[in-house]
Amino acid sequence: MGFARTCSVALVGVEGVVVEVQADLEPGVAAFTLVGLPDKSLTESRDRVRAAVVNSGGEWPQRKLTVGLSPASVPKGGSGFDLAIASAVLGAAERIDPRVLADIVMIGELGLDGRVRPVRGILPAVLAAADAGYEQVVVPECAAAEAALVPGVSVLGVRSLRQLIAVLADEPVPDEEPDEAGRPDPLLAGLRMPGAGAATGMHSTGAAHHDQEHDLADVIGQSSARTAVEVAAAGGHHLFLEGPPGTGKTMLAERLPAVLPRLGRQESLEVTAVHSVAGLLPPGKPLIDVAPYCAPHHSATMQSLVGGGAGFARPGAVSLAHRGVLFLDETPEFGSHALDALRQPLESGHVVIARSAGVVRFPARFLMVLAANPCPCGRFSQRDTLCECPPSAIRRYQARLSGPLLDRVDLRVEVDPVSRAQLAHRGPGGESTAVVADRVKAARERAAARLAGTPWRTNSEVPGRELRNRWHAATGAMDEAERSLERGVLTARGLDRVLRVAWTVADLVGHDRPGAMDVNLALQLRTGVPRGVPMALGALT
Repeated sequence: MGFARTCSVALVGVEGVVVEVQADLEPGVAAFTLVGLPDKSLTESRDRVRAAVVNSGGEWPQRKLTVGLSPASVPKGGSGFDLAIASAVLGAAERIDPRVLADIVMIGELGLDGRVRPVRGILPAVLAAADAGYEQVVVPECAAAEAALVPGVSVLGVRSLRQLIAVLADEPVPDEEPDEAGRPDPLLAGLRMPGAGAATGMHSTGAAHHDQEHDLADVIGQSSARTAVEVAAAGGHHLFLEGPPGTGKTMLAERLPAVLPRLGRQESLEVTAVHSVAGLLPPGKPLIDVAPYCAPHHSATMQSLVGGGAGFARPGAVSLAHRGVLFLDETPEFGSHALDALRQPLESGHVVIARSAGVVRFPARFLMVLAANPCPCGRFSQRDTLCECPPSAIRRYQARLSGPLLDRVDLRVEVDPVSRAQLAHRGPGGESTAVVADRVKAARERAAARLAGTPWRTNSEVPGRELRNRWHAATGAMDEAERSLERGVLTARGLDRVLRVAWTVADLVGHDRPGAMDVNLALQLRTGVPRGVPMALGALT
């Protein structure tokens, strides 16, 4: 009887569980039994592993073979267990010393010819292995850079099962024939998830820092909206842009990611882990260090927004936009159920999805930007009579955005049409992305210094109770906001959000704490009602 064991990782959302892969050989009729709650793709590994071992020059044991995946109570799926199963079988057949395999975590799919293919979720799998105390992992060669992002783990990248056998058996490592120049590498196909690319809008286009193609200086006019974008970026506040078509709402949203600071190390690992599980990690770029940008189409379902799907749940748009921007253009055209499903992640910063296979938790702390027309035809305004929509149609259209959802939006700005004089102006335009991004970075540093020693890093994350008890506005600064609460203009949640925005405004203009002008600007941005405060931040210094 032969026995060997090694390890792999089962992913539940973006969290991993280390699975011990055991192989047992006994005398009897040749058979291959796989136990431990495998799904269909994992059950098919029996044929893939057998063909890969034979085509790699190994001898398949002609005995009764049982492969167990422990703990057996955890559902397991995917083809990432192939490499561990093959190694355990070869260890039980004494082709490899079983003692060498015991403390190694192996992740990878096997082709029938023995090549090792990448799978989704390499980074979260290696993170789970490191948390469990393992120091050695074996991954496909093309995914080694992603696995190497985890500190304290020795990564071995292999291109074929033959190479792994040679390394573990202390034999000369064979050279694999290189692919022909100019041909796409078929092994990279495992890093992408079909049906989740740019055509669906469910992709991350993390804008390059200070991207020349998306500069704020390109936006003509819209001083109020530019101020709101800067405040949103500095404090992580949600933003609602309302105005007729062609006024620059989409342009402003597309330029927001470049205004945001670069992600820190821990934030980059969180974002990269989500995109790795979703199959959207770009080949050749193992670490995402800029804010992601996700703009799903208005026909997106609730599952595509918050996550889900058949079988194992997949991350949705709110998770793909984690630590970045989620832009919902033509927001009233989204389904009401899909929009209302955003309420919980907006408050908690994560999504919990319950399925028969288990409960999955995805991170979802994003900056939401809503854009909408004022009416179905888009021309409704208090200043002209171009709109031909009946009042009932306007009310129905605007009612598609529920009150509870809008109550979670900190900034609401009406975007006005651009005049002919503004378009014809040839002088210097507005401030560039680089200038605004530097101010946003300085404001975030002030907030981080104030919040040092707490679990929060931006003003939008601080609970209202903590703001009221630990960080007070100037004496009398909140009087106007409190009167708005008494008149029913603000809810209690809205009052807390006004205070958060006021702290962000104070950080941008360099005040030690919010004054009356800071709070009134925050109140004006919150309600859209003019308070006699200039919208330019420079006027508050």
